[in-house]
Amino acid sequence: MKTRFRSIRRWLGAALLGLAAAVQGPFAQAQERFIVMASTTSTEQSGLFGHLLPIFTRQTGISVRVVAQGTGQALATARKGDADVVFVHDRVAEERFVAEGWGLPRRDVMYNDFIVVGPKSDPAKIAGGADVTAALARIAAAAQPFVSRGDKSGTHAAELRFWKQAGVDPHIGDGTWYRESGSGMGPTLNVAAQMNAYTIADRGTWLNFRNRADLGVLVQGDTRLFNQYGVIVVNPARHPHVKRELAQQFADWVVSPAGQEAIAAYKVGGQQLFFPDAAH
Repeated sequence: MKTRFRSIRRWLGAALLGLAAAVQGPFAQAQERFIVMASTTSTEQSGLFGHLLPIFTRQTGISVRVVAQGTGQALATARKGDADVVFVHDRVAEERFVAEGWGLPRRDVMYNDFIVVGPKSDPAKIAGGADVTAALARIAAAAQPFVSRGDKSGTHAAELRFWKQAGVDPHIGDGTWYRESGSGMGPTLNVAAQMNAYTIADRGTWLNFRNRADLGVLVQGDTRLFNQYGVIVVNPARHPHVKRELAQQFADWVVSPAGQEAIAAYKVGGQQLFFPDAAH
């Protein structure tokens, strides 16, 4: 009798374990359907990803884990094989990344623009201008506080191009009027607000930024302030563990009509932050 009871108990135990495995199996597989995306602080701190990624996950069942860095750092993360896809905004660096074999073909996704913000008292007298290089030259000539991201991001790369076009080496002013935060767009704007300083920001993060203190938008509209974003799937030939199929689903979705509509729908205070421009 005891032997029979033990046999029944073992059978029940095995059946329960089998049932648990059957129930957990699909759940565990669903949990594994995720990708790692190396992207910019501007896409995260603007609030775009909080709006966009849940829509993608609902439609595909694929979750996205974001590593928010400057564009240079995001591309370095992908080069090390620590991301499946990159979503960044430094076209020159992105095209180099693809040409060197680290990524599959790059595609345009959306754009917004950069702006020069600074104290409303505007001691450098740049307000209302539409020439970014003339504005930077005035800030340098007046030795007014300027906060750079200094983090090899897409915004930092654009800023350095503008200084070069203005014929100014800002590092001559290091530690006096020119400061580097070494951080993302939100923290850099916080530093600028605390210092009552000038800085260059992407419009998306600025519109979602609340701690403005005495800062306002002073220069905008220069065609050189155009800010294009692109998406690139990391090349599995370089890193075989890359989730190429899932990453490709994200890249295809974000440039599809559904993804583009989701981007266009994201607004703060009634203002659209990003403008889809994928080629179909």
